[in-house]
Amino acid sequence: MAKPGDALLFSVVRRDHRPWLLMLNAAVATTGGLLLPAALADAVDMALSGTFVLFTVVWLLVLAATEIIGDAIGIVLAASTTSRATAWLRRKLSRKLLELGHPSPFAAGDAVSRVTGDCGNAGGIAVTLITLVVTAVSSAGAVVALALLDWRLAAVFVLSVPLAGLLIRTHMRMTADDVLTYQEVSGEVSARLLDSVSGLRTIASAGIADRETDRVLEPLPRLAAAGAGMWRTQARMMWRAGLLLPAVEVAVLTAAGFGVMEGRLSTGDVLAALGYSALGMGIVGQMTQLTVLERTRASASRIVEVLDTEAPERPAPKRSNGVIELRGVSVGEALRDVDLMIPAGTFAAIVGSSGAGKSTLAAVLGGLSAVDAGEVTGHDSVGYAFERPALLGTTIGRSIGYGTDADEVQVRDAAVAAQVHDVLIRLPRGYETPVADAPLSGGEAQRIGLARAIIRDPDVLVLDDAMASLDTVTEAEVDKALTTALPGRTRVVVTHRAATAARADLVVWLEDGRVRGTATHQELWTNADYRAVFTGGE
Repeated sequence: MAKPGDALLFSVVRRDHRPWLLMLNAAVATTGGLLLPAALADAVDMALSGTFVLFTVVWLLVLAATEIIGDAIGIVLAASTTSRATAWLRRKLSRKLLELGHPSPFAAGDAVSRVTGDCGNAGGIAVTLITLVVTAVSSAGAVVALALLDWRLAAVFVLSVPLAGLLIRTHMRMTADDVLTYQEVSGEVSARLLDSVSGLRTIASAGIADRETDRVLEPLPRLAAAGAGMWRTQARMMWRAGLLLPAVEVAVLTAAGFGVMEGRLSTGDVLAALGYSALGMGIVGQMTQLTVLERTRASASRIVEVLDTEAPERPAPKRSNGVIELRGVSVGEALRDVDLMIPAGTFAAIVGSSGAGKSTLAAVLGGLSAVDAGEVTGHDSVGYAFERPALLGTTIGRSIGYGTDADEVQVRDAAVAAQVHDVLIRLPRGYETPVADAPLSGGEAQRIGLARAIIRDPDVLVLDDAMASLDTVTEAEVDKALTTALPGRTRVVVTHRAATAARADLVVWLEDGRVRGTATHQELWTNADYRAVFTGGE
């Protein structure tokens, strides 16, 4: 039965020449393997007759060497083919996820699971298919070889084919659903776990670690049921195959014994018949590859689910030279019917209690989040800094200039503006210090993230709690440096500090996803509810 990911798997096999090299190598090795039992039979008959035929010995050694060398080359080609296919799938899937933008319809942990696990599984499709094809060809060749020895041997063997076919068909039918369920639930667990890791501090401070553990582990019974289903099917297949193979070999050997008694077969032919019986039943022995094939198809279906997802329409915002305007904007349950206008060059602070929608509003203002309703005008050129910046790039300097063509001077100027230059020059290798080797505090990492936003010279600078780890003195110094480095630019800062709100030209006060008020900090301070945002209601 066709699955959505089958076309993608076909593209994976077709796009590279290595599967054809692997197939050619497998064909040579398989040919050697099919000729080997007959050559071994001739060598045994030669030894029993007390004669020595050089060609027989050399031919046996050549066939054995062909099979051994072919297997070694096959391992190298298989690894190369799989790694290239996996890399291609990951690039394709990553580009699509980036195209879908933020927020993505796929949870972060689930997306990671698809990029890593599913692409890795689907990347092995060529090797899996070639293994199954080669095994099927070997089985067919073995039947032909048995017929050449004695048609009666082939007839006895063919009687087992319907049983083998039934075993294979039953295994694939029973495995398919469990494999897909296992992949889907694994992605769900990954998504929940990544969410929990990202919010460790919040979970710890709220004292809900046990409840969060239960939430993350909630899908485990479904995962266990799917895994147990796969193993039950596998176990059932293994014991049935374990009975079928010896039974077929005994039947063929019995027929070969009668052939020896009647003078049709030699002792070496009996040994060859035994070898061809094992080769003929090889397709049953490769039943585990059928499970791998089903897992590969399930993974490909999950990849195609992402590739077929339509990117949300995001009309290009009108040029506004730093002016940002929201009209009737709603985003899920986080923001509801927000109307807001931030003039160009304004320093705006977004405040509100936890869960008020501050980060969501910042994401909308910075163009990182699509809206469910309403219209957004602005965010022509945006620099964005986060509370926990991901420092990308091999070195600290490249992390600051990541995604730009900035030179060393521009990188240093941005670091100076972010008040982090003095920290970086004291690192073991200065700006050339590898990111992994840089002993940075939370505040220092935040300032590097801020420098990365500054270096883009944006019209609008959005800081989503990007200075939360700085003390108030350092924050004030950074704020003053930003005014000098980015004069006349619009700045939007998510903050929990009254001092920061007091320095802002405009304060946007959020409550339950709505704008409760917009004014200066001094004007809003007369409201007790506003003061409670900073004092906790005391």
